[in-house]
Amino acid sequence: MAKLSNAASVFPASVQRKYLAAVASRDARTDGVFVYAVRSTGIYCRPSCPSRRPSAKQVMLFAGPEYAESAGFRPCQRCRPQQARRNAQAETIQRVCREIETSEDGRPSLRRLSAAAGLSADHLQRTFRKAMGITPRQYADAIRVARLKSQLRKETNVTTAMYDAGYGSASRLYEQSNAQLGMTPATYSRGGRGMNISYTIANCALGRVLVAATPRGISAVYLGTVDDRLTTALRKEYPNAEIRRGSEKHSEWVSAIVRHLAGLNPGLDLPTDVAATAFQRRVWEALRAIPYGATRTYSEMARMLGRPKATRAVARACATNPASIVVPCHRVVRKDGSLGGYRWGLERKEQLLRQESAIAKKAKAAGIAG
Repeated sequence: MAKLSNAASVFPASVQRKYLAAVASRDARTDGVFVYAVRSTGIYCRPSCPSRRPSAKQVMLFAGPEYAESAGFRPCQRCRPQQARRNAQAETIQRVCREIETSEDGRPSLRRLSAAAGLSADHLQRTFRKAMGITPRQYADAIRVARLKSQLRKETNVTTAMYDAGYGSASRLYEQSNAQLGMTPATYSRGGRGMNISYTIANCALGRVLVAATPRGISAVYLGTVDDRLTTALRKEYPNAEIRRGSEKHSEWVSAIVRHLAGLNPGLDLPTDVAATAFQRRVWEALRAIPYGATRTYSEMARMLGRPKATRAVARACATNPASIVVPCHRVVRKDGSLGGYRWGLERKEQLLRQESAIAKKAKAAGIAG
């Protein structure tokens, strides 16, 4: 299998978010780990470059200068990214990533990776997870799914795409890719054709809310102010799915969510229909168990799940939750009490928590008084 020249196309989503955050904050600690390029200028930079931050849509991420240059970008004359020194850990991670990316079988063994890195298997696991936020195996899985998506979008037949992506059998392909694609590979190759999704956009206490659902349950709840951006986000992954606006069948669900956002329906218990890994599903179920008006820290959530060291994984599961509000990821905060992140904006998260806390206190007081 040829080496992938465009690392931007294979970085797992969780890694992309981490790297984009490093670019936004000009994190010098990531210099030498990756570079970012700007489509509109044709220039690539190191993360700490003092230049004006581009919009995320203009950014491409690459594992190193050689990747960016092979894609046609030229180095920034201000930060000189090609001269950034990589520390020993960054070099190790780069070697492991390239070993995974160029693997013929799509999933090299941990023993093989640890030999390439010159580290013990346990040390490699810890080092890789600390730097990338995921394990080498999860990175390999993400690479394979990215390759599979790329092949299917080229209208390659499923069998050819399967072997090109490194899947050894059809059963393995369907077992692993269905959870990550959200559908079978054949359906994905048709851009989601055959899926039946209806959605409604309504006014709510936080601006506009898009609620999308299948006959089985809620698939997405997006918050924003511009309808077109909400619908674009819904259609982006499944351009050929049968997506239609408005559905009387789901109107009760929409009404329940709008009332909940207004503080009139605290006990929100709606069915969901979302694709998820086993760990994501465990996190989302735990989120739904957090009482209205209460919060938990990421570390508390990890301990509740029996994975005390999985704080970052919990945070990623919260960030990738498509059914916000129904699955209340906003109720998870940092250990120091700060809000942490929220896909729909920290102001909305703060407003939600403040409202829920106030309503819960009033209900408690009323219960005591009675």
